[in-house]
Amino acid sequence: MIPDPADSKRPIPPIPAVIGAVLSIVGGATIAKGLFPALGATGTAGLRIGLSALILLAVFRPRLTRFSPEQWKVVVPYGVLLGTMNLAFYLAISRIPLGLGVTLEFLGPLGVAIFGSRRALDVAWVVLAGAGIALIAPWTGGGIDPVGVLLALLAGACWAAYIVLGGRVSRLLPGGVAVATGMIFASLAILPVSLASGGLAGLTPQLLAAGAAMALLSSAVPYTLEMIALRALPARTFGILMSLEPAAAAVCGLVFLGEFLTAPQWLAVALVVTASVGATVTSRRARAPVEV
Repeated sequence: MIPDPADSKRPIPPIPAVIGAVLSIVGGATIAKGLFPALGATGTAGLRIGLSALILLAVFRPRLTRFSPEQWKVVVPYGVLLGTMNLAFYLAISRIPLGLGVTLEFLGPLGVAIFGSRRALDVAWVVLAGAGIALIAPWTGGGIDPVGVLLALLAGACWAAYIVLGGRVSRLLPGGVAVATGMIFASLAILPVSLASGGLAGLTPQLLAAGAAMALLSSAVPYTLEMIALRALPARTFGILMSLEPAAAAVCGLVFLGEFLTAPQWLAVALVVTASVGATVTSRRARAPVEV
C-alpha cells in the first residue's frame, strides 16, 4: 500500500522514508533494465510515468478544481521536472553504463547539499559521499558516449531542481496529492515522446504487468516517501541521504544481477554509507523544526 503523507495518526519518520525511497527506486531500476530491450528507453519512461500517474490518481484522488493559483504555479513545473528527469536518465543509461549515469545524476543533489551547507560538518559529509560516488563510477575504459553524459547531467540538474521545488510543493499540498497531480503533468510531457518513438507499440500484457511493478517501485512509492522526508528535512540533508542510492544499487547488482565489485568499489560503498549515517546523526541532533 502506498503511504499517505497526510496521515497524521501514524506518520512515517523522515529518515526511514528516505531509506525506503532509495530501496524502492533500486528495485524499480532492476525491472526497468529488463524492459529496455523490448520497449526502449523512451517507451520504458513513458510506461513508468503513465502507470504511476494512474496509480497515484486512483489512490489519492486530488481535487484539482480546488487548487489555488499559487499551488498550480509550483505543481505544474514540479511534474514536468519529474517527467524530464526520468526520460533524460533512461536515455542516458541507454548510452552509458548505469554506474556512470547514476554518478553523474548525483551531481544534482550533491550540488544542492553543498550550496545549502552552512557548517563544516555538513561539508565533510558531502565530501565523503562525493568521494564514494567517484570511486564507484566506472571512470576507466574508453568509449563513453558524450551525449549520454550530457543527458545524465540534465537528469541531475532536474533532480536538483526537484529537491528545491519539492520542498515548496510539500508546504502547499499534502504529499500524496502533490505527487499524484505532478504525475499528470509528467505524463503530459513524456507520453507524446514515448508514443512518437514507437516504444510502446510492442506492449504486451506481460510487459504491462512488469511496468506496473516498475511504476510502483520507481515512482509511486519513492516519490511519496520523498515528499514525507522533504516536509521535515532541510534540502541539503535530504540530498546527502539520497547518496545512499549508488551503494544500494551496487548491493542489488551483486545479489540479483551477479555484478561483482572490485575492492575500490566496495570502499566506495563504505564511504557512501558512512556519509549517509553521519548525515542522519547530524540531522537528528541539529535539525530545527520546519514550518509546514
